[in-house]
Amino acid sequence: MSEQVQENKMGVMPVGKLLMNMSIPMMIAMLVQALYNVVDSYFVAKISQDALNAVSLAFPMQNLMIAVAVGTSVGVNALLSRSLGEKDFEAANEAAGNGIFLSVVSCLVFVVIGLTVPRIFFLAQTDIPGIVEQGSTYLTICCACSAGLFLSVMFDRLLQSTGKTALTMCTQGVGAVINIVMDPVLIFGLGPFPRMGVAGAAAATVIGQIVGAVMSVIMNLGFNHDLKFAPRYLKPMGRVVKRIYTVGVPTMVMNSIGSIMVFAMNKILISFTDAATAVFGVYFKLQSFIFMPVFGLNNGMVPIIAYNYGARKKERILQTMKLAAIIAISIMLVGLAVAELFPGQLLSLFNASEEMLTIGIPALRTICVSFVFAGFCVVSSSTFQALGNGVLSMIVSIIRQLVVLLPAAFLLSLSGRVELVWFAFPIAEIFSVILCIVFTRHIVKKVIEPLGEDATLEKE
Repeated sequence: MSEQVQENKMGVMPVGKLLMNMSIPMMIAMLVQALYNVVDSYFVAKISQDALNAVSLAFPMQNLMIAVAVGTSVGVNALLSRSLGEKDFEAANEAAGNGIFLSVVSCLVFVVIGLTVPRIFFLAQTDIPGIVEQGSTYLTICCACSAGLFLSVMFDRLLQSTGKTALTMCTQGVGAVINIVMDPVLIFGLGPFPRMGVAGAAAATVIGQIVGAVMSVIMNLGFNHDLKFAPRYLKPMGRVVKRIYTVGVPTMVMNSIGSIMVFAMNKILISFTDAATAVFGVYFKLQSFIFMPVFGLNNGMVPIIAYNYGARKKERILQTMKLAAIIAISIMLVGLAVAELFPGQLLSLFNASEEMLTIGIPALRTICVSFVFAGFCVVSSSTFQALGNGVLSMIVSIIRQLVVLLPAAFLLSLSGRVELVWFAFPIAEIFSVILCIVFTRHIVKKVIEPLGEDATLEKE
């Protein structure tokens, strides 16, 4: 037990160094993930625009699956890191074990969905045969073979919760590289492999996820000595599950709302032309290059805040919040500059037709204005989750996407001009940043300030 009673680096390392130490490996891993998302669509676009649309229209269901996986793991992450900060190692082990159990149950639910729902899901969006057939096949494979996704997300979060983000970078990076390599091989049938088309893109995705999951399990068992993976911890415990989902369910709802938003936006956009939905799908792939590093920053930030909340170290929490916000906003400003200066070149990566370029160039320039506000909003929402106030993040997400963005997009679509629809995104983000400022002030006053300061902030 000597390793467990020793103070974790999240409570003693200088905050700036700690945030970089925790976040940079995650940012690199997330960038590689973003790369494989783009590569996936890059090769699919070479099949046909219908194929690109099929993958784009599958996104809401895939995002729902990711929402459940990430929501559960965020709840585990916050509870586990806080328990370690409180030196309650039994609670930390219970959080890890129950998280693994919940991930397996969630996976089984989506296996059933993958075997029954995909065709109905696509027919609800379009009646174009090429999109429906290819999309149904793609989604069936991704859902029915989702074990790699759920287990990799959970076991990676266990590594993050104990500060071992460099190991997470390895597991996610290897999985993403395998996906990137297998994409052209399976899509176009290179070497001894048959040509699988869109199904090959799905197969490459799940193969990468499975390899990443196996590596993550091995890393946890071999190197994560802060946790014990005894079978007794895998037994579901009502009080532990409740605490996990207190933070996790708002995160699930928040990310699931993204699925509803994308589904509804696709319905609005396809009423103009299917090229508009292709542009929207490409935007989501491209924006991941900017958002993924920020999410990596957040993945490094959340356990730091949760740990120091458990350890009642107020100043470390505040300093982490401020530094993370500055870095996130800086990354977003770089993304904004690239989108404003090179929209045509970015779209051309996806074999864009003239119609896609005509629609897409103003679309990228308009949507990406929201980046100015998004960095602060993402960091704020993750802070709420880390401190056990995930409901605030959920409220921000509901208002931004359902109360503001979709109604604004629908009203703007009545003009008959698709270029106006894109303005719904910066409009919604303005509302979001106002809410985040209000909620952050509330959290600082009601949750962080009462902690006091039990340890002197290390001089950096």
